[in-house]
Amino acid sequence: MCFTPTERGARLARRLAARRLEGWGYSPGGAAYDAVVLVVGELAANAVHHGHVPGRDFQLRLAAEDGVVRVEVTDTRGDRMPPERPSVPGPDAEEGRGLWIVAEVAARWGVVPRVGAPGKTVWAEVVV
Repeated sequence: MCFTPTERGARLARRLAARRLEGWGYSPGGAAYDAVVLVVGELAANAVHHGHVPGRDFQLRLAAEDGVVRVEVTDTRGDRMPPERPSVPGPDAEEGRGLWIVAEVAARWGVVPRVGAPGKTVWAEVVV
């Protein structure tokens, strides 16, 4: 699904993911549910804050297979790539926690250039 690159869009992406997980049989408050919703929230927030191009939406894709939920968030800004390994944020840091959280919660994560258009896809796989 596509969402506007706003805080509201990021919130709606997280809510959609929560609903989809419930439809797949994962319960709110369960470890798998909480981990996937957290990852979606962080990646959607990053798409809004770091991948925003005026007038262009970001996309969310969820897939569940063989005990893994894959989250993909695609934005339209290809010139700002996340670091390969996020550093541990300092206790007073006001930014820099999102990808570190994703790296800690997900079994794997990465970034690939968007196919056929400017931008990138940040993906994460959560074992459920």
